Amino acid sequence: MINFEEELKNFQPSLEVEEAESAIYNRDLTDVTDVIAEMLRNMKPINRV
Repeated sequence: MINFEEELKNFQPSLEVEEAESAIYNRDLTDVTDVIAEMLRNMKPINRV
């Protein structure tokens, strides 16, 4: 039977996971709110009567 507690003690994440994590967190990603805010800044005012 697998001893999960012992397995967790021996767990070491692979370098690829750590490299991917740092690449993701260090990247300035644009999300939907950024896109909408940019679109609103670029809109021309509507003349309403």
